[in-house]
This record gives sequence, structure tokens and C-alpha cells, in this order.
Amino acid sequence: MELLSFGDQGWGDEMFRAAFTTLLLSVSAMLLGLLIGTLGAAAKLANSLALRAVGGTYTTIVRGIPELLIIYLLFFGGSGAAMSVARVFGYTGYIELNAFAIGTLAIGFISGAYSTEVLRGAFLAVPRGQIEAAKACGMSGLLLFRRIMFPQVARYALPGIGNVWQLTLKDTALISVTGLVEIMRQANVAAGSTRSPFIFFLAAAVIYLALTTASNQGFHRAENWAGRGVRRPAAGTT
Repeated sequence: MELLSFGDQGWGDEMFRAAFTTLLLSVSAMLLGLLIGTLGAAAKLANSLALRAVGGTYTTIVRGIPELLIIYLLFFGGSGAAMSVARVFGYTGYIELNAFAIGTLAIGFISGAYSTEVLRGAFLAVPRGQIEAAKACGMSGLLLFRRIMFPQVARYALPGIGNVWQLTLKDTALISVTGLVEIMRQANVAAGSTRSPFIFFLAAAVIYLALTTASNQGFHRAENWAGRGVRRPAAGTT
């Protein structure tokens, strides 16, 4: 356990900082993914054929390509695009994009595709009769959204969003290929320096398990909050 202690003799403080980076990256990517997912769901539910085609193409392509390939495309392709633009202004050096920014963009882009389908399904699950009744009562669009749509979409979407969060959290391990020092990157560096891979990869697994377990508890509480006031069937009934 000395290898995992805090201080100059151990790697505990480095692993702790890497875990914080992983959590920050996951939250940033998830927020971006929810924004993209909201726009994607709106596009797939739109009356416009063109918007539905754009939304469908986005979710089909992103969910059909390996996550690591998307990260490579954005990391190396983004650097190439930045250098092409820089050459127009006379700069011929190499430009390396910020690994954290690329990680947020790549994982957010991936989680956005899954969030799109979760939010679209949640919106379709809201009974149409309630929306029609709200309109018949004279509710404005904003009031209808605040009192009818948002509470129910949140209740239907939270279980799926929880799964997307778990996917997002674990996908951050792939960002180690860009050089960003998150949990997997730090574990790999420590394992190579000490020649004790089992200890550090096991520590990484424990950290991920702790983060996912805490996340599960948080989403379970959020689901209970969103479902407050909803009558649930008694045990043994259908």
C-alpha cells in the first residue's frame, strides 16, 4: 500500500488528481451531451423532413462508429484543420489542440447521440391528452413546458440519462490516448514507473467503481424526486 500513499513516496495524490480530472471531464462532456441531445431530439421530432434527416444521420453515424475512432478523428483531424487555417496566415508550425477540450468535445458528441434518443423517447412518452388539456385551459407555451412537459420528460428520461452518464464516465478512459492525465493515463504511468501494473490498474478499477456507485445513488434519488406524487402499483399487482 506504500505505492498508493500520499506524499513523495507514493502515487496517491497523483491518482486523486487524476480522478478529479476524470470527474471534471465527465461532467463537462455530459453537460455538452445534454445540450446536443436536446437539439438532436428537437430535430428528430420536428415537422421538417430536413431536420429529421439531420438528427437521424447524426445518431446513426455516432452510434455506429467506435468511440475511440471519434476521439482520433477529432484530436488529429482538429489539429490538421487548425494547421490548415494557420497556414493561410503564414504560420507553418505544428498545432496541438488542448486535450481536455478535445476530450470534452469528443465524449460530449458521443453522449449527445445517446441522449438524443433518450430525450426523444421521454418526450413521446408524455400523454398527448395532458398537453391538449393544458392548451384547452389556456396555458401558454412556457407554462405548459414548466408544469407539464419538463416534469414528465425528466421522470421518463432520468433512468436513461443515468445510463448515458455511466457510459460517459467510462468513456473518459479512452481520452488517455490524447495525453490527458486522467485515471487510466495516470495508472499507466505509475505502473510503468514502479513495474507494479496490477496494483495501479486495480486502484483505477476501484476508483471507477466508487464513482459509478455514487452516481447510481445520486440518480436513484433524482428519480425518486422526479417521480414524487406519481402513484405506483402495489406489490404483487399489475
